[in-house]
Amino acid sequence: MITGLNHITIAVSDLQQSIHFYMDVLGFTGHVKWATGAYLSVGELWFCLSSDTPCPKTDYTHIAFTVSDADFSGYCQKVLAGGTKQWKQNTSEGHSLYILDPDGHKLELRAGNLTSRLDALKVQPYKQLEWL
Repeated sequence: MITGLNHITIAVSDLQQSIHFYMDVLGFTGHVKWATGAYLSVGELWFCLSSDTPCPKTDYTHIAFTVSDADFSGYCQKVLAGGTKQWKQNTSEGHSLYILDPDGHKLELRAGNLTSRLDALKVQPYKQLEWL
């Protein structure tokens, strides 16, 4: 039985550039790096950077990271001030900033959680929404 998310690994083309982005721009904690990778963390999440050739994605697949409501505006301003590119404008309830990492991986900075999203769906449900 699966009990949770263990880690996320992403392919990066320039390890040092990605370490800089995730640690210095986004604020992840660095643990170790080696010739072809690095282990970082954010909160309790283990995040691995692995030197490889990233594949461009054109669908909605992305990784979302939690940012507190109180810190959201200032944090997002800091992230964008460094030249980070956006890939989508937020159209959902709550606060989200959709950004790209140096290799074009789609990320979301999100204030809120599953409970706040489900509460919003009670007020404004998606088309053909069914509760499971």
